[in-house]
Amino acid sequence: MTQPPVVHATFVIERSYPRTPAQVFAAFADPVKKERWYGGGEGSDPISYELDFREGGQEVSRRRFKADTPFPGVELAAINTYDDIVPDRRIVFTQTMTIGGRRISVSLTTVELLAAGAGTDMICTNQVAFFEGSDGAKMREDGWRKLFEALAQELERA
Repeated sequence: MTQPPVVHATFVIERSYPRTPAQVFAAFADPVKKERWYGGGEGSDPISYELDFREGGQEVSRRRFKADTPFPGVELAAINTYDDIVPDRRIVFTQTMTIGGRRISVSLTTVELLAAGAGTDMICTNQVAFFEGSDGAKMREDGWRKLFEALAQELERA
């Protein structure tokens, strides 16, 4: 039996924020802040969210797709395992995404925070293996861009 091929993709998103690296890092590390910008979504409702932000710790976000989406009522889960954390400088994690309990992708994400005057330049590199039934590279990159816009809004609250 022939298995469908795995599709590999890498994309890099660069973004500047008018906050210090410590403030941007805190938006990743603080469970309340992180859930506000990362745990949301227009096409789904929250089920649960947990964040254990330490090397070896996990972040688990579970959501249910709304009725007017391609997967009405189906659960979407993102499980992040933190592999490397350097406060105010770097976060590296692996992510497994599932839809309806079926794994659709595994990725390695590196977030770098660089001081830029009074602000921060962020470089986020995603290396993803997409499996059958996945959202694909373009949709995933678009999703991360929306998340980083939500991060900008979270940083405005500070």
